[in-house]
Amino acid sequence: MSGHGLGWDVEDPLRIRILRVGPWDNAAYVVACPETGAAVLIDAANEAEVLIRALQGLELVAILETHGHEDHWLALAQLQSHFPGAWTGAHRGDWAMFDPPGPDRSLEGGEELEFGHRRLRVLHTPGHTPGSLCFAHPGYVFTGDTLFPGGPGATRPPLGSFPTICESIRSQLLVLPGETVVLPGHGDATTIAREAPQFQGWVARGW
Repeated sequence: MSGHGLGWDVEDPLRIRILRVGPWDNAAYVVACPETGAAVLIDAANEAEVLIRALQGLELVAILETHGHEDHWLALAQLQSHFPGAWTGAHRGDWAMFDPPGPDRSLEGGEELEFGHRRLRVLHTPGHTPGSLCFAHPGYVFTGDTLFPGGPGATRPPLGSFPTICESIRSQLLVLPGETVVLPGHGDATTIAREAPQFQGWVARGW
């Protein structure tokens, strides 16, 4: 089930809770280790009270921001205040886009982030913004606004670049196994196998 309930949308090997929040229907993801209850929140997008309720009973280790557009962090300050022991990570290329206090840990790509017995690998995928990040675990990748069902995220200037986002998708995402579930920052889930055959078409159409 998706929405504002407290069930788990995925149970194994990760526990994943999908929250649809805010006027732009952002997807915020609670990602937890089943054995320990340690968790991360991917994008403190909006509706802080909903996100806080979804984290009840878990140990929040970190808030991971996929990029600096405000619809992905409007609840960040409230979450930071409620969970003072959790750190906030984002790519430094987007730090200037956050209202204070903003992130306190720079993620550059290549890091392995531990929570309980699970890890997420950080992928730097610029193009939507200079500091866009995705977070990968075997079987899943959280893509923010880098990859949606049917194509790349928007690449509006001055921060966006269509050639850059295409290279990020090609080199960082399409190399993942085809069965990898893509969990984007808006909209429905898809898979790498479903999106990969469309890649050259996206490049050709130019958006």
